[in-house]
Amino acid sequence: MSQIVRPQIPAPSTAPPRRRTWPSHFKDRLSDPLPDFREVVYVLWYGAFRQDIGDVDRIPVRRDGLPAISPTDTAITWVGHSTYVVRIGGLTVLTDPVWSRKIPGVRQRHTPPGVAWSDLPKVDAIVISHNHYDHLDAPTIRRLPKDVAVFVPAGLARWFDRRGFKNVTELDWWESAEIGDVSFDFVPAHHWSRRSLFDTCRTLWGGWILSAQGHRVYFAGDSAYGDRFKQIGARYPGIDLALMPIGAYEPRWFTRVAHVDPAHAVQACLDVGAHRMATMHWGTFALSGEPVLAPVHEVREAWAARGLDRADLWDLAVGETRLLPAH
Repeated sequence: MSQIVRPQIPAPSTAPPRRRTWPSHFKDRLSDPLPDFREVVYVLWYGAFRQDIGDVDRIPVRRDGLPAISPTDTAITWVGHSTYVVRIGGLTVLTDPVWSRKIPGVRQRHTPPGVAWSDLPKVDAIVISHNHYDHLDAPTIRRLPKDVAVFVPAGLARWFDRRGFKNVTELDWWESAEIGDVSFDFVPAHHWSRRSLFDTCRTLWGGWILSAQGHRVYFAGDSAYGDRFKQIGARYPGIDLALMPIGAYEPRWFTRVAHVDPAHAVQACLDVGAHRMATMHWGTFALSGEPVLAPVHEVREAWAARGLDRADLWDLAVGETRLLPAH
């Protein structure tokens, strides 16, 4: 097992921060070749621009606000897409925060954010999995205070530096940083990065493991299926909960290099050794061709087919909160 590096979180400063030197690109981390431009255009037409998107009105939404919890509790609330409010170790952490009604290239969101921005408590930190627009949303980022702790993949800190953020930590795979008793570990994923025509794979991508008070929560970000899930499970035994993407998987010939389908999401949860799985990356944006409710129906079928306890599949409504049981 390689040593986990624990860089210090820089103190706020008016001087430009010194940044680590990274490679000019991370294409050597790709698991599969990237799709070409023609394939991307086809999929946009097949998914994001199609007229029939299914039963959007049947996506469950519960905007009950954030229930009060004790400082020793660990709770998750699904805001929508890949955004969770994770309360752990006394901190409030946002994963890939997206509160915008619309992101570039796709129609407006199917469901409102499960937590109103005005109902959020003080946000202590955010974690970003990669720079795609449905995971790194500039309008939402602008709403955050500039001193919030920001944890990002290698190469992405300068994007936040340019926007005036003062407390940005960028990590490579298997590296970790801490705030108080909460550790933030950056782990691999089978994915890629791009924000324009000219920056393909210039920044890294991955998932995060948040650990505190005996609880471990794994946020997978975006990923195809592959052996990196087993590597994560070997390095981080005893994961209590995996936040796993289950949507944006049709047509499979295209999406298999970037996204798990529901059956692979269940297998990935087993590979990382998580005791429970919470679903995400469905029911918010039209990114692909499957019917809007298919991801949650198929993940329930895949979970049952494995003989797993139904209570351990947290297929949350938008806005729903669950608490991890105390150890």
